Amino acid sequence: MTVPNDDALHALAQALGERLRAARHMLVTAESCTGGWIAKAVTDVPGSSDWFDCGLAAYSYEAKQALLGVRPETLEKFGAVSRETVIEMVSGALSHSGATVAVAVTGIAGPGGGTPDKPVGTVWIAWKRRGGYPKAEVVRFDGDREAVRRQTVECALKGLGGLLDQ
Repeated sequence: MTVPNDDALHALAQALGERLRAARHMLVTAESCTGGWIAKAVTDVPGSSDWFDCGLAAYSYEAKQALLGVRPETLEKFGAVSRETVIEMVSGALSHSGATVAVAVTGIAGPGGGTPDKPVGTVWIAWKRRGGYPKAEVVRFDGDREAVRRQTVECALKGLGGLLDQ
């Protein structure tokens, strides 16, 4: 996968914003490994207040629990970088906001923190509409910390476009 530059991320966010505005949706982001980068990408678009509700950067276990309602048992049993955790993050983002669509990301951007089961570059991303079922997928990105994070932002934005197609 090619690492997107700032212009590519801006173009994706702008196109997504036009679609969200047209459909009268509001977006919430729940971010761990990207630390708010998805929210930054969308709020770099002029007029994003029409379609962006809020962004939650929840890095620690405690923040995931307090801000997003991730259950301690989920984190203990599956870890922060898991399907179960990202689904609770995306669902919690919707229930703790006024948004109608959500994206959540959690992963290992590196350079450390990887394991044989979850190597650096492993990222879980989930998308959900209010009242719908979450969709989650795991991706494995190559590159350094910035490359993993940039690719995560791109994949999250593209997935939101796919969610709107449904």
